[in-house]
Amino acid sequence: MEGAARTAAALLIGNELLSGKVHESNLVELARTLRSLGVALRRVVMLPDEMDAIAAEVRALSDTHDVVFTSGGVGPTHDDITLEAVAPEGAELVSHAEARWPTVVMKNVWVLPGVPEAFRMKLGVVRAKVRGASRFVTREVITKMDEPDLKPLLDRIVAAHPDVEIGSYPKWFDPRYKTKVTFDGTDEQKVVAAREDFVAQLPEGEPQTDL
Repeated sequence: MEGAARTAAALLIGNELLSGKVHESNLVELARTLRSLGVALRRVVMLPDEMDAIAAEVRALSDTHDVVFTSGGVGPTHDDITLEAVAPEGAELVSHAEARWPTVVMKNVWVLPGVPEAFRMKLGVVRAKVRGASRFVTREVITKMDEPDLKPLLDRIVAAHPDVEIGSYPKWFDPRYKTKVTFDGTDEQKVVAAREDFVAQLPEGEPQTDL
């Protein structure tokens, strides 16, 4: 693909995923890879092995996102129909030293295998070939406060720093902390400023430690 990618979508394919026969583990690996590249994963869809449904979803995601990744349905058996659904005539075969066989890329759609070991291997090709529009910056703070008690402070910080994505994640059984607060963005100064503003307004005695 040409140019820098800002947004991505993922299409997870397989009857075995929807039935619970197989545990889906590729999404988290893809999300972490894209984030490290500076590409925001905006939508994830899971579908059965149905040709028309896959083809329609690929078209829709391709039209609305800079890059799309499919997972599953590229093996030799009767239910491996992803390549046919994507219609790979005119597709590019992308090679890389980390992968034993080429990766099919149709316009802005990357067709990746569903087997986790093979999927992770293909991510090396993604890291080498996909360029994000900007790098993400993340800062974290842990506190001993329960999330409901933090809400008024979080509301103030969110309102004061609209360019920073702020997340709050409670932890019930970790003796180190009760809530982790994250600060994400593409401007490091703004991310750091939001974190410092949050820390400055914590009650006295609260830990002010990054994980």
